[in-house]
Amino acid sequence: MKGLKRLLADGWQRLVAPRMVYGQRSADGSLRVHSRIGTHTHVEARGALELGDHVFIGQFNFIDASGGLRIDEGCQVTNHVSVLTHSSHRALRLERERYWGHDAPAGLQREPVVLGAWSFIGPHSTIAPGTRLGRGVLVKAYSYVAGEVPDFAVVEGQPARVVGDTRELDRAWIERHAGDYDPEARAAYEAWVRGA
Repeated sequence: MKGLKRLLADGWQRLVAPRMVYGQRSADGSLRVHSRIGTHTHVEARGALELGDHVFIGQFNFIDASGGLRIDEGCQVTNHVSVLTHSSHRALRLERERYWGHDAPAGLQREPVVLGAWSFIGPHSTIAPGTRLGRGVLVKAYSYVAGEVPDFAVVEGQPARVVGDTRELDRAWIERHAGDYDPEARAAYEAWVRGA
């Protein structure tokens, strides 16, 4: 009997445990074979999500595409992240009890968000409506990001501010691993950084 209970418990856990689902569709209907989204992440307005390939969106995230969201190729959104394309805090104060049931209450903010190619969003971060991350950006954990973030920036804090450059981090790694880093991969990286 103990064996059967354990078998059932293991089966149930496998059935409901978080896992990644590969093969996601972008807003235009095209299949992104290498893109994956965690089963325990909620995507609001899924049909409006413009998705590049090789995108990773982990578990326990809130991804709001209702105001327009583009996640470019290779972007990684870790866990417990909120990507917001609308904000209602002002509308709640301005409209109060009249807020409920309005299609467009006064003060509602709705702005598209862009997450640049090969960027990384650390856990427990919030991306505010209207944010545009450049390519190769590193958002450190627990950051609140709003506005424009330049290519290759390292950002942290609430509000997030630029504290470094990912190319410098990459150069340091390349120097330490020069003998092990595939020359073809390095050439491709250097061309990408130059924008070629």
